[in-house]
Amino acid sequence: MTTRKRSNNENGMTLLAVMAAMTVFAVALLAVAPSIEQEIRREKELESIRRGEEVAEAIRQYIEYYRGSRLPSSMDDLLEGLPQGTKKRQILRASAAIDPLSEDGKWRLIKADVTSLGGFAKRVQAYYGGQLPPNPSPILDRYGVVVVSALNTEIEGEVDDEEDIDDSIEIVTENTPFIGVASQSKSKSIISYYGIENHSRWVFTPLFRGTRGVTMIPNRGTRPFSNSSNTRFVR
Repeated sequence: MTTRKRSNNENGMTLLAVMAAMTVFAVALLAVAPSIEQEIRREKELESIRRGEEVAEAIRQYIEYYRGSRLPSSMDDLLEGLPQGTKKRQILRASAAIDPLSEDGKWRLIKADVTSLGGFAKRVQAYYGGQLPPNPSPILDRYGVVVVSALNTEIEGEVDDEEDIDDSIEIVTENTPFIGVASQSKSKSIISYYGIENHSRWVFTPLFRGTRGVTMIPNRGTRPFSNSSNTRFVR
């Protein structure tokens, strides 16, 4: 009888110890949950920037191949590649055609006009101390000159950094000539891209990029710098 009672007591103590350990573990998980969630968001933003930069590079190759006479009108134009002899040269990976920040995975297509590009161009201009970087190819100038002229002469009015500017953005994801892409997500970002901290305002375009690839350092207050290699990200 005494042995059975002692065994029951030991089982009870073991159960209490397990419950206590589980409680401590649960509290520890709750403590680290916010940092884990932030890290996941940060990784998604980094991946979105990586893919967006790939799309911008594919757009550049597409425009240069056609000598500036045409723009892609869908992501399929970029995914199909460019003629090279009897075959096609791939310029965009399938994964890069998907925006990890948009619910449906589709990039928002950015038209080559002041309304679509003016806000981003002005922020880049401010980021570089009032001067836009030159286009990586003279062929792109025909599309950038209208935006630059509008910024310099303040045609169409100034582009403000209003909080509600994203409520009126036009969501176009197919069947329109485009020179850049942006996310459909309107969330505030953790990473600063050209000093911009809102997903929908990050425009990935070959315009205003300088003569070399841009390497982004995703820390607040830091600046992108030119690099002759492919785009990389330093954490």
